[in-house]
Amino acid sequence: MSVDTAPAWSFRHHWMAHAATHAMTRPDKPALRHLGKTTTWAQLSRRSLQLAAALADRGVAAGDRVALLTLNHPWFVESLFAANSLGAMAVPLSFRLAPRELDYILTDCTPTAIVVDARLLPLLRAVPNTASIGTVIVIDDPDEDAARTAGAEGETSYEQFLSAHEPMELPDISEESTALIMYTSGTTGRPKGVMLSHRNMQIQAITCIRAMDIFDDSDVGFLTAPFFHIAGLGSIVANFLVGSTVVIHPLGAFDPGAVLDAYEREGATIVFNVPQQWELICAQPDIRKRDLKLRVISWGAAPASDATLRAMDECFPRALNVAVFGQTETSPITCVLRGTDALRKLGSVGRPIPPLQYRVVDAAMNDVPVGEVGEIVYRGPTVTQGYWNKPEETAAAFHGGWFHSGDLVKQDPEGFVWVVDRAKDMIISGGENIYCAELENVIAEHPSVREVAVIGRSDERWGQVPVAVVTPAPGGELSLPRLTAFLAGKLASFKMPKDLRLVPELPRNAGGKVVKGQLRKDDVRAQENP
Repeated sequence: MSVDTAPAWSFRHHWMAHAATHAMTRPDKPALRHLGKTTTWAQLSRRSLQLAAALADRGVAAGDRVALLTLNHPWFVESLFAANSLGAMAVPLSFRLAPRELDYILTDCTPTAIVVDARLLPLLRAVPNTASIGTVIVIDDPDEDAARTAGAEGETSYEQFLSAHEPMELPDISEESTALIMYTSGTTGRPKGVMLSHRNMQIQAITCIRAMDIFDDSDVGFLTAPFFHIAGLGSIVANFLVGSTVVIHPLGAFDPGAVLDAYEREGATIVFNVPQQWELICAQPDIRKRDLKLRVISWGAAPASDATLRAMDECFPRALNVAVFGQTETSPITCVLRGTDALRKLGSVGRPIPPLQYRVVDAAMNDVPVGEVGEIVYRGPTVTQGYWNKPEETAAAFHGGWFHSGDLVKQDPEGFVWVVDRAKDMIISGGENIYCAELENVIAEHPSVREVAVIGRSDERWGQVPVAVVTPAPGGELSLPRLTAFLAGKLASFKMPKDLRLVPELPRNAGGKVVKGQLRKDDVRAQENP
């Protein structure tokens, strides 16, 4: 007598299984919204499995890599789910990179196929290594009247490629398999491909559910972060699990008025922005007249000033303020700062969250006392499997059996964590440790400072000295003597900046972080060519 059994995927805990489940239980509920158009859960699941069948027909198999060079739209999610449905790894690529930088990544990960937006084809074609990619799937510009009917050799239209296949049955994909290779932004040295498993991302989803009080599928998430940055998928992975709707906002120059319009129009309830974006949103003159349904206002990826946090509290007094802190290698959230703690513990990144284990250690891996500075190290189910093709870097990152974050922190008696600096950014001057983040926080209090980054400069006498690189506030007047006078009594004399450089903007990577390596190079050039 035969016994019918449930399909193996129905026992799995990953976003493909969640999408298939939602397609059965809430088929007509919007999964994704983009530029006013809806993709239901039934459509998302079916189209993803159609694309998976098409990729399999081209030879894509478990363990292969499928690169994604796209803007933010539903086709990215379909392509991600399709690649993962075959056990292949999705590799999101930043379209903000130069051809030479993309060439390094494509040479490193050797994708079997790539999904690319039509408008990004010139960038892809400028990359020498693309000739080795067997299948190039082109997402046609929706503004064009007709779909692509022909292209360069190896290129095929996304819609034609997908529609020529029936959806495949979702196979049994292990949660331990690698879902993503996310390349770090490479602020120093070459970017590294961070391998994240399905389990990593599903524990991240549970972290978001806990941090943001997500109880059911009634919330509407809103995405402004790019998918090629971990903040993108990391901020909406909980929506995939619970079956709520995600609004994908188009990328481009950040327009706070347009974002607020979209919040109102779409009924957004959970939103994430970097502090600079929140500053612009809160500065909108009609902010308090808006009919907003925001329940959770979240931020991360960069420090927020006291002024920005207070402005958020004043503009959205009924919303839960949630700060998230982490890095690509931890899927990404490791610490959360919620609600009233955002003001009570100004400057803190919050407390580490279970089930993540952590320690604050010295160079010999000894735990440091509360209140003293050490590196925070992690282990647990959200920590990366390692770096793609980089066994030595992986071994170094996991020295002593813990993942070394590179963040120098101190912890208070309540367990709240303050980031003092990145280990690689610390300045050693005359044998004294100078933490750039400490200087930046104090300098940022000057009314003529809009943004500041502190870097180290080589010095024959002291080894290194701090240099302040400042973007002045509108109408602000600043000089090194004026800044030094302002800092007197706030910083020890050995921490005082020895030079001040004024720049119109600080260089940032695709994730919005200041590229201090570029500032150091610029400073060296300025010294060589005064």
